[in-house]
Amino acid sequence: MSTMNTVGRPTAPNVVAAKPATLTGGRGLLQNEALIFEGDGWGKTGVDLPEPKTDGSDLGDLVRKDPIGLPGLSEPEAMRHYVRLSQKNHAIDLAIYPLGSCTMKHNPRLNEKMARLPGFSDIHPLQPQSTVQGALELMDTLAHWLKTLTGMPAVALSPKAGAHGELCGLMAIRAAHEASGQHEKRRKVLVPTSAHGTNPATAAFVGYSVVEVAQTDDGRVDVADLASKLGDDVAAIMVTNPNTCGLFERDILEISRLTHEAGAYFYCDGANFNAIVGRVRPGDLGVDAMHINLHKTFSTPHGGGGPGAGPVVLSEALAPFAPAPWVVHDDGGYRLIEREEDEAEQAFGRLCAFQGQMGMYVRALSYMMSHGSDGLRQVAEDAVLNANYIKARLSDLMSAAFPDGPCMHEALFDDEWLKGTDITTLDFAKAMIDEGFHPMTMYFPLVVHGAMLIEPTETESKAELDRFIEAMRLLAQAAKAGDVDRFKGAPFHAPMRRLDETRAARSPVLRWTAPEGSNQAA
Repeated sequence: MSTMNTVGRPTAPNVVAAKPATLTGGRGLLQNEALIFEGDGWGKTGVDLPEPKTDGSDLGDLVRKDPIGLPGLSEPEAMRHYVRLSQKNHAIDLAIYPLGSCTMKHNPRLNEKMARLPGFSDIHPLQPQSTVQGALELMDTLAHWLKTLTGMPAVALSPKAGAHGELCGLMAIRAAHEASGQHEKRRKVLVPTSAHGTNPATAAFVGYSVVEVAQTDDGRVDVADLASKLGDDVAAIMVTNPNTCGLFERDILEISRLTHEAGAYFYCDGANFNAIVGRVRPGDLGVDAMHINLHKTFSTPHGGGGPGAGPVVLSEALAPFAPAPWVVHDDGGYRLIEREEDEAEQAFGRLCAFQGQMGMYVRALSYMMSHGSDGLRQVAEDAVLNANYIKARLSDLMSAAFPDGPCMHEALFDDEWLKGTDITTLDFAKAMIDEGFHPMTMYFPLVVHGAMLIEPTETESKAELDRFIEAMRLLAQAAKAGDVDRFKGAPFHAPMRRLDETRAARSPVLRWTAPEGSNQAA
């Protein structure tokens, strides 16, 4: 007779749980491999290179005299090295990535194919504009749809990340106050406690003092506290909506009215736009500036092997101060407005050397066009549905931070349900690794004690959500049953055991040093 294990597969009875350590350090398909710099074979290469035609004598004292310090690898060794590295990492191509406020969704391969098309993948930012008309048209089309989806009249494409977009929006706000002669008086930016952590950092970086706005018991901006802090010394407010608690700011129209009444601008952190895209236009809510993480809402990779993209949409009041460059279309075709002496006399300047990340533009527009308006609306609906499904399935075992009413794109739990178990949020997250899942976001937002923030995204199927939920439920039941050892020592089955995270943060080893006396050190 056999029994069933936790994933429903038959297993032999009376199996001993403890397993002996392997003799080599390898574990099944996980190979034990030294660091690449610790291998041998320094004198070989998997590539045959032609003999140089010159001897380098014209380089003078710049000629290298010491070994280059790079390992020599054959082609199979190089391939195996990278495959083995890939087996040590979690990936969205492997399983759900439940990090809250990060929107780790599937990146469609169609988008990757489009980004590799000649004319997009091999162009140079210094080419004559007449030779890149297709790329400029794509940028113009992307800008059009970003403005349409947000209900805003202008967009700056060049910011390369969410925080870079925040910088863009606040610099446009600062330029607007400078133009009206109010900058010296308006030196404060109001930031709710439920905002993303980069918001106050960006405001301080631009030169503003940050004033915190309180949160209500149901996880939203305290409008009364906001009203008491608004005045003629406030330059802007920064509100994340939906906020970091995974909730829509139901008083958003009143927040906007009070802000504009005080002569300040309304910056909205649009990192969570995927929860409302196709359903709500931020421009209709009174937003003056909002960045859009293309990786969060429009499926581009995080970074993508280089800079990401965080375009910023701007209201009519801020549009004249948008940074150069931007694309215009006239009788001569598509062209870039790049210089202040042209048509950008009020632009606050540039945010990067060229035009932004073309690869991200291609991927985002491909996603938009393959989904259409109805598909993008479904993105928001599925993101919210999936998060609420997780919240509903786990709330009987785990304590929802804000149990009343639905959440938006992410479900937030606190550690109240762990009281009396001697298990922490960190312990629980480490045990998730043993079950094959990347942990959710831990201890954030800070307004919730022991926070566990889960964002399933719209690209996860019900089957995958059920698989994740079942693992969470089994772990929660084990925690409540007193199986402390399962959590305190976790992870047991990962390539690396639990690290001393405090030491790793304070004394990180960032550089490999060759052992004394080794060939590499010579």
